[in-house]
Amino acid sequence: MRKISVLLFLAWVGFLFYAGIALFTSGFLLTRLELTNHSSCQEPPGPGSLPWGSRGEPGACWMPSRFSRLVLVLIDALRFDFAQPQLSHVSGEPPVSLPFLGKLGFLQRILEIQPHHARLYQSKVDPPTTTMQRLKALTTGSLPTFIDAGSNFASYAIAEDNLVKQLTSTGRRVVFMGDETWNDLFPGAFSQAFFFPSFDVRDLHTVDNGILEHLYPTMDSGEWDVLITHFLGVDHCGHKHGPHHPEMAKKLSQMDQVIQGLVERLENDTLLVVTGDHGMTTSGNHGGDSELETSAALFLYSPTALFPSAPPEEPEVIPQISIVPTLALLLGLPIPFGNIGEVIAEVFSEVEDSQPHSSTLAQASALHLNAQQVSRFLHTYSTAAQDLQVKELHRLQHLFSKASADYQRLLQSPQGAEAALQTVITELQQFLRGVRAMCIESWARFSLVRMAGGAALLAATCFLCLLVSQWATSPGFYFRPLLIPMAWGLTGAVVCAGLLATTGLKLDSVVLGAMAAVGSLLPFLWKAWAGWGAKRPLAALLPMPGPVLLLLLIRFAGFFSDSFVIAEARAAPFLLISLILLLVAQLHWEGKLLPPKLLTIPRLGFLTPAGPPRHNGTHALGLGVGLLLCIRLAGLFHRCPEETPACSSSPWLSPLASMVGGRAKNVWYGACVGALAALLAAVRLWLRRYGNLKSPEPPVLFVRWGLPLMGLGTAAYWALASGADEAPPRLRALVAGASVMLPRAVAGLAASGLMLLLWRPVTVLVKAAAGAPRTRTVLTPFSGPPTSQADLDYVVPQIYRHMQEEFRGRLERTKSQGPLTVAAYQLGSVYSAAMVTALTLLAFPLLLLHAERISLVFLLLFLQSFLLLHLLAAGIPITTPGPFTVPWQAVSAWAFMATQTFYSTGHQPVFPAIHWHAAFVGVPEGHDFTWLSALLVGTNTFASHILFAVGCPLLLLWPFLCESQGPRKRRQPPGNEAEARVRPEEEEEPLMEMRLRDAPHHFNAALLQLGLKYLFVLGIQILACALAASILRRHLMVWKVFAPKFIFEAMGFIVSSVGLCLGIALVMRVDGAVSSWFRQLVLAQQKAGEQSSLVYTGAGSSAREAQSHLLPPCSQDLLASGTSLFYNSKS
Repeated sequence: MRKISVLLFLAWVGFLFYAGIALFTSGFLLTRLELTNHSSCQEPPGPGSLPWGSRGEPGACWMPSRFSRLVLVLIDALRFDFAQPQLSHVSGEPPVSLPFLGKLGFLQRILEIQPHHARLYQSKVDPPTTTMQRLKALTTGSLPTFIDAGSNFASYAIAEDNLVKQLTSTGRRVVFMGDETWNDLFPGAFSQAFFFPSFDVRDLHTVDNGILEHLYPTMDSGEWDVLITHFLGVDHCGHKHGPHHPEMAKKLSQMDQVIQGLVERLENDTLLVVTGDHGMTTSGNHGGDSELETSAALFLYSPTALFPSAPPEEPEVIPQISIVPTLALLLGLPIPFGNIGEVIAEVFSEVEDSQPHSSTLAQASALHLNAQQVSRFLHTYSTAAQDLQVKELHRLQHLFSKASADYQRLLQSPQGAEAALQTVITELQQFLRGVRAMCIESWARFSLVRMAGGAALLAATCFLCLLVSQWATSPGFYFRPLLIPMAWGLTGAVVCAGLLATTGLKLDSVVLGAMAAVGSLLPFLWKAWAGWGAKRPLAALLPMPGPVLLLLLIRFAGFFSDSFVIAEARAAPFLLISLILLLVAQLHWEGKLLPPKLLTIPRLGFLTPAGPPRHNGTHALGLGVGLLLCIRLAGLFHRCPEETPACSSSPWLSPLASMVGGRAKNVWYGACVGALAALLAAVRLWLRRYGNLKSPEPPVLFVRWGLPLMGLGTAAYWALASGADEAPPRLRALVAGASVMLPRAVAGLAASGLMLLLWRPVTVLVKAAAGAPRTRTVLTPFSGPPTSQADLDYVVPQIYRHMQEEFRGRLERTKSQGPLTVAAYQLGSVYSAAMVTALTLLAFPLLLLHAERISLVFLLLFLQSFLLLHLLAAGIPITTPGPFTVPWQAVSAWAFMATQTFYSTGHQPVFPAIHWHAAFVGVPEGHDFTWLSALLVGTNTFASHILFAVGCPLLLLWPFLCESQGPRKRRQPPGNEAEARVRPEEEEEPLMEMRLRDAPHHFNAALLQLGLKYLFVLGIQILACALAASILRRHLMVWKVFAPKFIFEAMGFIVSSVGLCLGIALVMRVDGAVSSWFRQLVLAQQKAGEQSSLVYTGAGSSAREAQSHLLPPCSQDLLASGTSLFYNSKS
């Protein structure tokens, strides 16, 4: 019952945090209101006559069409500088040699040969720079909001008015070929379509080759009015290799040939548009708002003259959404209702008319129609929603009214008003640009009530963790009240849901969950504070040492600075190193590192010495130095934030397939396989050291044979993945199949090992031998009666042991034959062995999701954790029988190390840094398991959170494991030298982890306290991110830094909390299995009816294991039948 109470209480605390995160998120990341209104030719955008060019023309719609056909070529991730020519070499400067420069040579020749027919623009993209959001912008002219980026894995049909809908409603034949995302956005909208799967970024050619197979035959057939193609090779090449790889040059050259072939087939009434939906970073990723990600190329070409003048030396920068109203008016379509883009005015000039007044009037007419449409949208939107700035809205409407009045007046007398027309054009452009700026700022709207409520719930839950973690170590703590808040919450949720169902009120699930959380939290806090917290001073509720509190406050404050968030990859190791140095200083001040000295300075809030040193100074110093060295080495694997251009990311983060040199690739492959072998060898040696590798149990057999198989499978997969592009054509199908099956096999083996571990977690070796156990005597390190609690703690077990031996001796004298001794080895490390085995099994699937060279980081991770656990164990006393506790500095260091490992594995809390290649590990081409790909990417991103959360119970177990590295000689009492010469010197074995079973109440309370402390440290981080995002919601970097950081911290907290509960549940499963093992052994001895002895090994010598709380009630019968309990460490 205690175990279930602990797990349920931790799950309830996690639910409180989830409710706070969800409530804050619902107020912080809101989407704008999407209107379903549609523009039509029958409804002009505003009062007044239509432009002069469309008067009296049959079928005219707002403005007469300039082109009857359109070819739209969308090259995914076509960054603007990809369309730039190769820069000429300037004397005195090094030559520029970038693979992507100068590869669109035909495009440059057209700009030079036909300057009035073609124009290149720099298209400025609005973040987020994900494909689905950019497609929405390119067809609706609106601004997708930040939170929409989450639906890039699962696109939904566009409900707003858009170009495709306008084309189909006017009877145009729209043919599409390319990315299947268009089928999700515009289902059934195309007269003919050729869709190709788009999610496999490793595939550079399938989509592009499929388009080319149908492109030219479709153009030659003439059965189309609008032809849309969406090429993906450039984007996939960036994801797989980066923009500086030779493959990028090949892809751009292929696109250049495509453009040339299209130009040669264009007719005079056809407009060609070539554009990119977004750019890419130097690593080939996108999703954020850096300059390289938001800079795309836009190329317009017409067989007839389209521009009145030659292009400028520097291409003009225009917003990406400007293409929507421009194409609508050029094709004679209504501008989509929700568009806020501005037309490209120069394409509406009258090129054939030598009168400058006619060109200016045509531009003013297009801009006025555009402004009327935007003004109508603002009026409709402001009526339906109240999130636009009222003052700015009135100013812009006044500006438009003035410009519109001036335009209508000039239409009455169009001659001789060139200057006035230029003024009108300027006013209309100011209006359109002002509207776009206002919408960008206003659509980041927030619900302050929900944000405040979510932050308050997070803060209250952090206080709950702090309060109960201290309460768990108090003498009067008991577990039954822990179940009360869950009953309150469940009852409150049921009542609220019932009331809402009966009254018909609409309340979303987020608010309902928050109400249930608050309804269960407040009564528990009130009862806990009134019954325990109010009786203690406030300082007792904040027991963490001063330096640890200072480091946590520094980390808390760092989330409020965008510079610190950007530089967290360096700040987190600095805080971890500082904490390690403080731990070493603590060992010195407590006399556990060097011989104790009289110190007159205060101890900075650290605990006072509680026991003799268990490590010599050289050993502890070596642990600290080794740990610092590992942290520095792990820092070599770093990814630079895009805000620090002077920084160079580690080249070791890229996969081996991206390397060009064969010899260097082989050397790195050997290093990766060596790191994998070293990791396996270290785990096996550790299990062998503590004897757990000798057990015949299924998990141990799996460790012996299954782990090497997993290692071989991982190495084989790395070999195939790194050389897949170099495989002979006849073997590529076999390589592709093996690349899918090997990760699945490794993951299947890991899952099988975990299932075996859960089934039989007790890895002990039982031996039976004839002979009598050794006798014991009462030994004391002092003379005279005991004078302190420490003396009593030492002598009472000895007295109990002496009584047991005397009882056994009397039984032996009544028997004619010696007893049968049953020895059980490896009980002293039974909990840690299960945890280390589980972490190793988890590490292999996580390792497969990363690049090959990250295996070196995983090796450093295990070594780093081992050193930190040993260093922490050196300062944790275990001489008392309870309560057990894990110091705050240990929990804080563990959490800091999880953050440091997150950055050392090449991650950053921004969307462009996500390792998208993980979505295709073990997944066949052409799959549609979107949820599986999202799960793989999430697992890759939060691998460090998973490992450290599951391994968190090691902080409690490791000090007991390090109690002794071998048998200790029993100390003889003073005055018994003669007896010592007669009797052989006996060895006293440490109890190790069996001490925890001596006090099951304190064991479960320690697990609860450890979980709450870890959740508290993680909780204050997510609370800091929430407060920073709330306070700085109008900050310039809110969507670039603070919002992504909050999202990553929230997801990391959810993953960590689940992993923590699973780790604690595993320890409890082992504990329950140990109890069951004892029970079965006792029953077997009773059934056999033999006089026997039971010897525990690997856990030290004690008699307390025979108490009723350690064994089931029948264990007393074990003693009565002549069975004695002993410990030993070697088989």
